[in-house]
Amino acid sequence: MTITAINLVATIPLLFLAGWSCLLLLVDLWIPKTKKAITAWLAFLGLVVTLILVIPQLDLREEAFGGMLAIDGFSGSLHILFLGTGGMSVLLAINYLKRNNIERGEFYPLVLFSVIGMMTMAMAKDMIVVFLALELLSIPLYILAGFARQRPDSSESALKYFLLGAFSSAFLVYGIALVYGATGATGFSEIASSIAAEGSKNSLLLSGVGMILVGLGFKVAAVPFHMWTPDVYEGAPTLVTAFMSVGSKAGGFAALIRVLFDAFESLSVEWVPVVAILAALSMILGNIAAIAQYSIKRMLAYSSIAHAGYILMTCVAGGIGALESFAASAVLFYLIAYAVTNIGTWAIVISVERDNGQGNSLDDFAGLGKTHPGLALAMAFFMLSLTGLPPTMGFVGKFYVFRAALEADYLWLVLLGVITSLISAFYYLRVVAVMWMREGPGLAVTTRTINLIVAITAVGTLVFGLLPGSIMALVENAVQGVF
Repeated sequence: MTITAINLVATIPLLFLAGWSCLLLLVDLWIPKTKKAITAWLAFLGLVVTLILVIPQLDLREEAFGGMLAIDGFSGSLHILFLGTGGMSVLLAINYLKRNNIERGEFYPLVLFSVIGMMTMAMAKDMIVVFLALELLSIPLYILAGFARQRPDSSESALKYFLLGAFSSAFLVYGIALVYGATGATGFSEIASSIAAEGSKNSLLLSGVGMILVGLGFKVAAVPFHMWTPDVYEGAPTLVTAFMSVGSKAGGFAALIRVLFDAFESLSVEWVPVVAILAALSMILGNIAAIAQYSIKRMLAYSSIAHAGYILMTCVAGGIGALESFAASAVLFYLIAYAVTNIGTWAIVISVERDNGQGNSLDDFAGLGKTHPGLALAMAFFMLSLTGLPPTMGFVGKFYVFRAALEADYLWLVLLGVITSLISAFYYLRVVAVMWMREGPGLAVTTRTINLIVAITAVGTLVFGLLPGSIMALVENAVQGVF
């Protein structure tokens, strides 16, 4: 591999953040325990600088490390999403960690390492890179899930996440091995060329594709690979849950889109029906199971499973070659809408939560409309957006998802999506009813950081719901020519 093929210049944002994370891990050793906010602000600075380095690359169409990494609008758009999620998580952590007596400096490098894994997944053009990126994304999250060591539920959450995560990684690696055995390649373009030349009626190849879907299905929390989600979301520190609910899911879908649309495009006849079934099961189980939940964290966990189903609908549409570009655009827009809405939602959950992880019941939101009307109003917007009702960004996201599925002639899947969205209105709007119509203390701990993040995400949810054209135009331009 030549120096030109390595193309380190194109990977400067990734290399900078990796170097900054390692340096921060060392610098934190000399920062006093009472001043870990310094580590937080250094981590935030690293994310901001990386974001500045990423923005000029949105118009690039280059490869690095001999075609193993792709630098294009798709990866650039997702990098902005990951860096924004990481930045807001770091800001929320400054007060959250101290309030829960778990303030340790290593939290921030772990967040950065996980963001690096997410960024690498968005750039992956080789199966080996997908696996390495998945592990780099996941291993810090295993540690972060058990960060509240004094709480048994946090340790239980970390153990369950680790065991099931390792199990799914084994499926992914075995699937990659089978694909390599069938095609003699791990690069996406080489795999696609081999399939096109030799045909798809190969049981070894199809078995490998199935196992890869299992591994990535776990990461995006699609049914039936969702078992870890409710327990991990509930037991992990709420801040960590917020971070993984957005970043981990978006990273998983980034890899899934690359793998299905690039490497296995010729096998769409085989994998599209499977993905359609996964989408249907995820929408049905996620929304119905959420109705029975009285813990806000478990409710949002099942909600995330349902949203994985809606995004998988778009992957189904992408199996039609002519719709690949629009499907990728719809996925990007939906992930942005979900991230903006979800981060705001979890920020409010953090403010209502009491010390040591208590206060996550729906009853704890009673009276919030009287004591903190601003938070309650923002939460109402977020619930409307997650339901998919106008005039929110979530409504536009679901519109594009349903449109993509309709153009792919999957009417039954669209009808199922509409029905399950109506079901979701019950448990989402129940939160709004509890806040505004039920008497209660309405306790919440607000900080400048929480208020700022809630305000930014609430305004974004409303404004881009009313004026979505600018975001969709940027997204469509970003993926043009990529798929």
